Amino acid sequence: MAPIYDCSDDSELLTGMRLARTSIGRGELVVIPTDTVYGVAADAFQPKAVARLLAAKGRGRQQPPPVLIPGIPTLDALAESVPDEVRALVGAFWPGGLTIILPARSSLAWDLGETRGTVALRMPSNRIALELLSETGPLAVSSANLSGQPAALNAADAEKMLGDSVAVYLDGGPAGESYSTGGDPGSTIVDATGLLTPDGKLKIVRHGVIPDSAIYEIIGSAS
Repeated sequence: MAPIYDCSDDSELLTGMRLARTSIGRGELVVIPTDTVYGVAADAFQPKAVARLLAAKGRGRQQPPPVLIPGIPTLDALAESVPDEVRALVGAFWPGGLTIILPARSSLAWDLGETRGTVALRMPSNRIALELLSETGPLAVSSANLSGQPAALNAADAEKMLGDSVAVYLDGGPAGESYSTGGDPGSTIVDATGLLTPDGKLKIVRHGVIPDSAIYEIIGSAS
């Protein structure tokens, strides 16, 4: 059985983070807490690790994972172009529960699946996740559950579903408690690629913890 490390205990936190970094470097999977739901993470730049993530969840390449990043500067490193509306959104909601789809830089040496040249990016508002990201760099992260099952809101539920397909579980306590929308506990996903075309608009593709109305307040309108 893969170990679960209680990150409220300083000793377990140090051990868990060290092993998580090592596991990511080896192309293995790690379950981490985020501000929305628990996520299963892999090195975004190791195609075999991303394939392992998709296999663990029971997903195919047609459902590529989002990428979590440690800070707003990484947005420019991974996205080919960042519209002003997106900069306004990340200024308002990052770190937090907003995932933004943008064209990926063509020079990136990764394979996240059938992305059609895009990447879904988010900076989470969780101390453990951000600390790990600061040391590993961008991570491909999807909700820590089997495809079709409810998202895991704690490490134990993630372990029940993913078991030994994951090398290390970091237990940061209940996830999603900072949000109270009563709806989908996952991040709100917006497709901003349309903003790069004449008269194009941003599209909300998944309703989540950031209300649609809050997005409209920032950018005015969306399709």
